[in-house]
Amino acid sequence: MPDIQHPLHRDLTAGMRRGKIVSIEEAVDLIQDNDVIGFNGIIGIGCPDEIICALEKKFLETGHPRDLTFFYASTLGDGKEMGLQHLAHEGLVKKVIGGHFGKTPKLTQLALDGKIEGYNLPQGVLSVMIRDIAGGRPRTITKVGLGTFVDPRCGGGKLNAITREDLVEVIAFDGQEYLAYKPPKLNIAIIKATTADLEGNIGFEKEPLYLDALSLATAAKNCGGFVLVQVEGIAERGALPMRSVIIPGALVDCVAVVTNAERHRQTAATLYNPAYAHQYRIPVALVPPIPLNERKIIARRAAFELKPNSIVNLGIGVPESISSVAAEEGIQEYLTLTSEPGIIGGVPAGGGDFGAAVNVDALITMSHQFDFYDGGGLDVAFLGLAEADEAGNLNVSRFGPRIAGCGGFIDISQNARKVVFMGTFTAGGLKIDVRDGELKIVQEGKVRKFVKQVEEVTFSGAVAAADRKYVLYITERCVFRLTPEGLELIEVAPGIDVERDIVGQMDFKPVIRQAPRLMDRRLFKPVPMELKKDLLDIPIVNRLLYQPEDNLFFVNFEGLAIRSREQIDEIRAAVSAVMEPLGKRVRTIVNYDNFDLSPELVDYYTEMVSYVVGRYYEKVSRYSTGAFLRMKLGDKLNERGMSPHIYETPEEARQEIDV
Repeated sequence: MPDIQHPLHRDLTAGMRRGKIVSIEEAVDLIQDNDVIGFNGIIGIGCPDEIICALEKKFLETGHPRDLTFFYASTLGDGKEMGLQHLAHEGLVKKVIGGHFGKTPKLTQLALDGKIEGYNLPQGVLSVMIRDIAGGRPRTITKVGLGTFVDPRCGGGKLNAITREDLVEVIAFDGQEYLAYKPPKLNIAIIKATTADLEGNIGFEKEPLYLDALSLATAAKNCGGFVLVQVEGIAERGALPMRSVIIPGALVDCVAVVTNAERHRQTAATLYNPAYAHQYRIPVALVPPIPLNERKIIARRAAFELKPNSIVNLGIGVPESISSVAAEEGIQEYLTLTSEPGIIGGVPAGGGDFGAAVNVDALITMSHQFDFYDGGGLDVAFLGLAEADEAGNLNVSRFGPRIAGCGGFIDISQNARKVVFMGTFTAGGLKIDVRDGELKIVQEGKVRKFVKQVEEVTFSGAVAAADRKYVLYITERCVFRLTPEGLELIEVAPGIDVERDIVGQMDFKPVIRQAPRLMDRRLFKPVPMELKKDLLDIPIVNRLLYQPEDNLFFVNFEGLAIRSREQIDEIRAAVSAVMEPLGKRVRTIVNYDNFDLSPELVDYYTEMVSYVVGRYYEKVSRYSTGAFLRMKLGDKLNERGMSPHIYETPEEARQEIDV
């Protein structure tokens, strides 16, 4: 980077020691031709719009800086006149490496016209990459993206023909394939925050998210670059409480105070809402239910896939409606809703407020959220369904001349234990009529979503099928599931004709092994479905299954919450009722996925387990994806001389039984 006089070396006023507070224009003067700029934000959240507008103004007046590279995990913009839209000028930008493009159509058009180089890579990969840049690591290595359009064998995430450099390569460890993503060197980090003190310590008091602000500042600093922060106010030295400082002043070069509040919005749709800043909780019960339309039908059916104590991700679009359905059905307290920018718990917002949330339990950085997602922490992900094909592939990223980008879709869909894709069966003018518990298609949509082959693979059906992932495709009129042979039709809405309304509106014929069952009629009625009862009140007897041909006893405690001794006594009685008439010991597999046991009942529960194991079981194997439960219950079993090992998967548990 050229040697220039940095504004922080100028005295603010006579007699004041040198400071970091500069004007917006002085901050922009740091940016030079060919710089690589890192941005921190998602849609309107974290958007340093006044610095961005000043950068545009300088370029239009002087022709400099030019040939810039933009690097971001998630897009900054509202699809109109916000964020990186301002910087979509030929000559100003040379290259873009980003996770999403749907909210920056002007910038996207430059890539489509071959005027700039462009890469669309997974949002989570880029988020973690920022931390890798900060730590000086040469590559970001992950399985995320295998079999999709970012796999170098399928295009490497390049948006056009002039984009030639390979940023992704296939490598192998221990006989398994991974992708290695090459990070750029950052010259500038531009960050939006709330407050700075005179030392440059940065607070995020009014911000809905932290995103990757600290990692980005560290990355730019460790690359020898500059860190510019846009704030709304300045505090005296030492005025910010130590625990409120998100970016330490040692990492910050310039702080610029906004002059126009519209250029410092909390989200794209909201100037400021204290609930999004987590200053208080709002009564979710007062949120009005959504009307009974196709979106609600889809969200209701998807809600049947929820289990108590599940950790859930909701994508943008139709999946957002699940939070409304959960509130209407009174089940939100039994779930932990999350969103990829770093929200844990609460109710995620949608539309122009996407990324924000109310009543949040915890707020973490985006890279740490994706660490959790990539490691398999999500029980279920609900994501949008834009285009699907007969192999189960999904495309949500590119449609002819329109590039939406993958965002976090690849990271989330590839790593969640269960994936539910949600969307209308057709698009472009679909009209339905819901009456007497049945669905009628009044007007079919002009655009088919179920095509012979998707234009771009954002989710690989082949990779998911090979991993035996549980995948559903839910529409307002039917449900498909992923099989090794492709999409299988398993449910049909009452009132829908399979040949006319489903097969006749697809470019391929789905797998149909037997007559699909009817979707629950409650989905198509205007009153609440009483889903809470279904979610919590599965009778214990319905959780027990004995297979005489294998002498196998299955105990399904998935989603069961034990809150009283009476429940434990009921389990003991139910198991005894099944076992006593057999007159022999059985091999047993117990599913403890999403099982919740109150701490004060652990000893009493373990006594019950010791009783049934000693009396009825020849051999027993257990599994749970929850590490804490495996440790807690395993220790208690060990204390009582029983096999303490709890496996992570049903396959491992079955293998142990069959030995």
